[in-house]
Amino acid sequence: MRALIVDDEPTVRSFIATILKADGWEIEEAESAEKAFERIGEHNWNLICCDVVMGGIDGYSALHRFRELIPDARVVLMTGYGTAAGALSAAAAGAFDYLLKPFTPEALQSIARDVKESFDSRRHHSIQQMPYIESLASESELVGSSEAFIEIMKQVGKVAMTNLPVLIMGESGTGKEVVARALHRRSERAIKPFVAVNCGAIPAELIESELFGHIRGAFTGADKDRIGLFEEANGGTVFLDEITETSPTFQVKLLRALQENEIRRVGSNRTQRIDVRVIAASNRDIEEEVQAGRFRQDLYYRLNAFSINLPPLRERVSDIVTLAHHFARPYKYKRASVGFERKAIEILEKYPWPGNIRELENAIRRAVALCNGVVRPEDLPERIKEYRLPEITNNSIEIRVEEKPENEWLTLAQIEGEYVRRVLRFTGNNKQRATRILQIDRKTLDRMIQRHKIE
Repeated sequence: MRALIVDDEPTVRSFIATILKADGWEIEEAESAEKAFERIGEHNWNLICCDVVMGGIDGYSALHRFRELIPDARVVLMTGYGTAAGALSAAAAGAFDYLLKPFTPEALQSIARDVKESFDSRRHHSIQQMPYIESLASESELVGSSEAFIEIMKQVGKVAMTNLPVLIMGESGTGKEVVARALHRRSERAIKPFVAVNCGAIPAELIESELFGHIRGAFTGADKDRIGLFEEANGGTVFLDEITETSPTFQVKLLRALQENEIRRVGSNRTQRIDVRVIAASNRDIEEEVQAGRFRQDLYYRLNAFSINLPPLRERVSDIVTLAHHFARPYKYKRASVGFERKAIEILEKYPWPGNIRELENAIRRAVALCNGVVRPEDLPERIKEYRLPEITNNSIEIRVEEKPENEWLTLAQIEGEYVRRVLRFTGNNKQRATRILQIDRKTLDRMIQRHKIE
C-alpha cells in the first residue's frame, strides 16, 4: 500500500511518515499540491494525506484534482483550523476523512486501517462518488470547531448527496433545522424547494390537509382546492420537525405516501405522484415512543434510513465562545465590534444551556443590546449569571474534605458512576426522567451506564 503525504511543514510530513511506515506503508512526500500533481503518475496511490492550508493550491482544490486523476485513492484532508463547515465541505466533496491537527498516532492509524480494509475487500466499488462541491464556508449557521460537531458535519456531508430519508435527533434548540437545510443545500435537490413543517404546531385534524392538500368541499371551510406542502416541495426536500407529535392515524397515511411516492388530497379519490426527500426530526427518544406504542415502528424504520444525533450545547463547551461571537455579530448596532469580558465567558461556559443554541442566541442578543461595547457578567440574564453548579449533598454522595492518604480519594469516574446510580434509583430506572435530572441526552446516559457497568 502506498501513501502520498502533502504538507508544507516538514515536521508534519515526518510525523505522518513515521506512523504509516510502522504499519507497512510505502511513503512519498510532497511539500505542495503542485509538487504532488507532478508525482501522480509515479505510483498507484492508495492514500493521500493532504493539508488544507498551504501556499498555492489549497487542500479542497487539490482534493478535486486528486479525485479526477486517481479516483480510487482515498484522500484525507488535514487542518489545524478545523470547522464544522470545513468538515461538511470535505465529506461532500468526497474526502475519505477529515483530521484535526494535532492528531494522535492512533487516529491516523485507525484511518489507515480503514483505507486498507476498503481496498482489501474491494468495498470502494460500492462507495458513491460524489461530485465536487465548492466549499460553503460561508454557511454561517454551521458554527463550531468541537470534535463532536465536526463529526456530525462529516456525516451530513456523506449522506447529503444520497436520496436516503434522514432522521435527526436532539434536544430542543440544538439546530436540527440548520442541519436539515445543510443536507438539502448539499444535495442534488438544492435548486428545488426546501419546505419546513413543525408537526407539533399544526392541529391534528388539519395536518393531513396541510401536508397533502384538499379539494373544494372536503370539509367545512374548504371553499377551493389547495395544494399541500408535499406538492409544494415536489423535487425538493420536506423537513418534518417534531414528527413524534403526529397522531397514529396520520402516521399511517404518511407511511403510505413514503412507500408509494404518492399522495391523495383530502376529499379526493385521485392519487398524485410526488418526488420528495423526507428529513424528519424529534427532540424525544423515538425508540421509547415506539416501545410505548405512540409511534409506529414501521414508520420509524422508513424514516430512519440514516440517523444523525445532535449533541447538546453542554457537550460542545469549546464551541460556546465561537457561537457567542457569532451571535453578537448581527447585533452590533453600528458599533465597531462587541467583545466579551473573561468573566462573562467563564459564566457562559459554566451554564448548562438547557435551551441549547437557541437559548444562547437569545442571551447574547439581550447582552449585546445592554452592553457598552463589551459584554460583562451584569449584561447576562439573571438565570445565567446566578447559576451555580449543583452541590453534591448527603442525599447523593457524601464527600468529606479532610486530610487523608492520596489513594483513599475517590476518582471523578467513581463519583460520576455513583451519582448516576443514585439518580436511576431515585427515578425507578426511568431513563427519560434521569436524563432530565442529569441534563444529558439518552445516548450519553446509555454510555455512562455501560462505562460504569450499572445494572
